[in-house]
Amino acid sequence: MFLALRELRHAKLRYFLISLIMVLIVWLVLFVSGLASGLANDNGAAISSNKATYYVLQKDSDNRLTRSNLTEAETNEITSQVTKKEATNLGVQMGTITPPNENKKTDITYFGIDTTSFMKPAIKEGTMPKAKNEVLVDDSLQESGYKLNDTLKDSATGHIFTITGFTTSNTFSHSPVLFVNWDGWQQIHQTNQSAKGDYTAVAMNVSEKTADDLKLGNLELASSKDVLQGIPGYSEEQGSLLMMIAFLFVIAAFVLAAFFYVITIQKINQFGVLKAVGARTAYLGRSIVSQVVFLSIVSLIIGNALTFGLAAMLPASMPFSLSPLLAIGCSALFLAVAVIGSLLSLYRVAKVDALEAIGRAI
Repeated sequence: MFLALRELRHAKLRYFLISLIMVLIVWLVLFVSGLASGLANDNGAAISSNKATYYVLQKDSDNRLTRSNLTEAETNEITSQVTKKEATNLGVQMGTITPPNENKKTDITYFGIDTTSFMKPAIKEGTMPKAKNEVLVDDSLQESGYKLNDTLKDSATGHIFTITGFTTSNTFSHSPVLFVNWDGWQQIHQTNQSAKGDYTAVAMNVSEKTADDLKLGNLELASSKDVLQGIPGYSEEQGSLLMMIAFLFVIAAFVLAAFFYVITIQKINQFGVLKAVGARTAYLGRSIVSQVVFLSIVSLIIGNALTFGLAAMLPASMPFSLSPLLAIGCSALFLAVAVIGSLLSLYRVAKVDALEAIGRAI
C-alpha cells in the first residue's frame, strides 16, 4: 500500500482523471439500477406489497389479472377449500377518472376488495371506504390535484366517488390504484360489457403445500411472482433495463482494464528496476490491486452520494427507487469488476524481466 499511495501522490492528475471516469460510471450504473427498481415498483407495487402468495385465475389468462373473469360460483368453490382468512375475492379493472366538473382525465386501476381481508392496504391518511360511493386512492393522485374528501368521477359510468383516504406504493401498470368495497365495485363493474364474471381472481395467503392441494377445476393457479411478471410490459421493461445494467458493468470492466494496463505498460521500466533490487512480484501485484481498490472505494463513495443527492431532487412523478441494499449490491459488484479488470495488469507485471527492463531504462 505504501508504494501505491506514493504513486497516487506523485501522479495526481492522471489518477484524478481515472477516478472521474470511475465516478461517472458508478453514477450511471446506480441511476439506471434505481430507475429499473422504480419502474418495477410503479408497474406492480399493488401486487408485490400485499400479503397474497397465490392467485386463482381464469384458465388461459396467461397470469394476467386484466384477462381473468370468475363467476361467483367459481370463487365460492375455491374459497370453500380454505379458511376465510386465507382467501378473498379480488376485482381488477382499468379505468379513467376526472374531477366532477373538469375534463382532465387520469388513467387508474380499480381494485375491488373485502376491506376487512388481508388485501386491505396500509392507510397513509384518512379511513377505509365504507359506502359504495367512497374510495381509497394511491397518494400519487395528489400530484394530479386530488385531496382528502375530494370527489372524482368514473368516466365510463359517471359514478361519483369521494376520497376517504390515501395509501402509498399501490400502483398497477403504471397507474394509481383506487380501492373500493364490493358495493363500489358493482357500480363500475356491472357496466363493463367484456366482463362476463363477477370477480377477477381469488387472492390467497396460503403455503405452497396448501396451494398444491387445491382442486382448481377449469381454473389455474399463479404465484404472486407469476402475476407480477404477467403485468403487460413488466418483463420486457425490466429485461431491457437489466440488460443495460449488465452491459454497463461489462463496459466498466473493459474501460478500467484498458486504463490500468496502459498505466502499467508506462511503468514497466520502473517495475523492472524494483524487481532487480529485490521487490517480489506479489508485492508489486498488491500495489496495483491496492490502487484499484482505493480508487474504486473513493469513486463509489462519491458516486453513491451523487446518486442519492440527485434522487432527493427528483420529482415524485419520477419512478426512481434505490434502496441502500440495492446500492450496496451494485457497489460490491462494481468493486469486483474493477479488481477483475486489473488482472491484465497483474499478468503483465508478472512477465516483466528485470534485466531487460533495466536495459531499456538505461
